[in-house]
Amino acid sequence: MSDYLNLFFTFARIGGLTFGGGYAMLPMLQKEVVEKHQWATEEELMDYYAIGQCTPGVIAVNTATFVGQRTKGTLGGIVATLGVVFPSMVIITVIAAFLSNFAELAVVKNAFAGIRVCVCVLIFNAVTKLWKKSVTDRPALVICLAVLAGSVFLDLSPVIFVVLAGVAGVLIQNWKEKRA
Repeated sequence: MSDYLNLFFTFARIGGLTFGGGYAMLPMLQKEVVEKHQWATEEELMDYYAIGQCTPGVIAVNTATFVGQRTKGTLGGIVATLGVVFPSMVIITVIAAFLSNFAELAVVKNAFAGIRVCVCVLIFNAVTKLWKKSVTDRPALVICLAVLAGSVFLDLSPVIFVVLAGVAGVLIQNWKEKRA
């Protein structure tokens, strides 16, 4: 039972203390899931995150479900998912009750402006960490640059980029193995 409570409260802390959605959660997920609890390796977390991004639903919820399921099976997946969404449900309910009364106050507008800037920095830090772990050779750099260019110049679903990058990774690895 304590393992499930630990799973719930860890993901509740992640869900309650990170602002800006799934991308902003990545640094905290890395710290809690990989470093503190060792529920997944860095590579596994990146895989869960990538799959969570291209499956229906919220990235944070999908990632929590994958980590919880890996850690404690189906019930673990449910507990982690409930943990990550519980704080948001409470916070959104409270904000919805009061925000319409205070949304036009300068202090509220300024607070949201500051939060947006902070979220940009958190996302940048997450991208930097992912870059260091993922772009380890020239083929990975080529895939990264191709996806970056495609996402800037083409109006395609991220799922298409993930699938194409996966196919490219398989083809490149097969080509490397045949050459060796």
